Amino acid sequence: MNNDFHIDVNCQQNFFDGQRVCGDVFLTKKVNEEGRIIIVLSDGMGHGVKANILGILTATMAINFTREHKEMNKIAEIILNTLPVDSEKRTSFATFSIIDIESDGKVTILEYENPQCLILRGTEPVEPEWTCLLLDTKRKVGKEIKSCTFHAKKEDRIILFTDGVTQSGMGSAQFPLGWGLENIYLYSSQQVIKSPDIASSKLAFKIISEAYKYDGFSCKDDTSTAVIYFREPRKLLICTGPPINAIKDKELAKIIHEFEGRKIVCGATTGDILARELNLTIVNGHIQEDPELPPLSYLEGVDLFTEGILTLSKVHKILQVYSNTYKLEKGPADQIVRLFLESDDIQFVVGTKINEAHQDPNLPVELEIRRTLVRRIERLLEEKYLKNVLVKFI
Repeated sequence: MNNDFHIDVNCQQNFFDGQRVCGDVFLTKKVNEEGRIIIVLSDGMGHGVKANILGILTATMAINFTREHKEMNKIAEIILNTLPVDSEKRTSFATFSIIDIESDGKVTILEYENPQCLILRGTEPVEPEWTCLLLDTKRKVGKEIKSCTFHAKKEDRIILFTDGVTQSGMGSAQFPLGWGLENIYLYSSQQVIKSPDIASSKLAFKIISEAYKYDGFSCKDDTSTAVIYFREPRKLLICTGPPINAIKDKELAKIIHEFEGRKIVCGATTGDILARELNLTIVNGHIQEDPELPPLSYLEGVDLFTEGILTLSKVHKILQVYSNTYKLEKGPADQIVRLFLESDDIQFVVGTKINEAHQDPNLPVELEIRRTLVRRIERLLEEKYLKNVLVKFI
């Protein structure tokens, strides 16, 4: 992936009033071997479980066909010929938007009956040349597919939404035809002016909250907004475990000392090594914010200093279940997850000295070998959270 920027992606949703399942589906896929990120937002017809199933079917096909480098018009044709058609309205049972971001920053967008996405460069709109293709298959004669290509720059944003957002407020005195693209652009640019580095999650949340307000705080449709933000990478270093032998202690200390970004140390022995090599002071903490974990300690020059294996095991558990509705607490594992979410380029430095205390087969399953645990966290961070992760063993 382009090292000049990180791609911050987030989607926020409100469900149709009274429903417990969203008919809009948002999926992402990071293709590490090619440095690509594929993003899909699909809107299943109607509401509830049936709409959700149609949205999942559509989004999954879109991800898989895009990954295979099929031509965009071919992808649309296959999806539309697969989806059922409403017998009365003669419309497809799902709409979709596909974003394919390549390693050099080239962006290809394909849209079918979703509102046209907004592209901002800072606060100004970017208007790439859109190509319209009329499908000429037996079931989809005259259906229009739109696509465009451009090269993203740092501070660009792409904003996707379903029609629950653009049509919010429809029939009201303020927006008789709905909130609309122009008003959404004005609102989005105002938020960027107020906070130029506003995260994707915050901007997406503000947009759907505004739509919710215009609907009288009772959603008339599923509403989804996804924001893709190309920005300066935020770096994080996490060190855990002593090096395989004492000769490497100085190397570990140098890595920590010279790293430019936030720093986490997991493990008392690792902290002791750094304190000795860098002449730092450790202050033991006494406030236990999480009853399952030892309290945080404090090490000069480090943002977070926690216990090792137990804490990382809980970090892994939280990352598995975390969503926009999950509330992070003040415990050590929650704080590590919060730093992960706020960072883009995450580097692990993992000591490979075996801690005999964790080799007892009678200990709980979560006390895994450190290396295996870090690899699992790495995989989650890359696949679920689209982070750039590097693991160095020492």
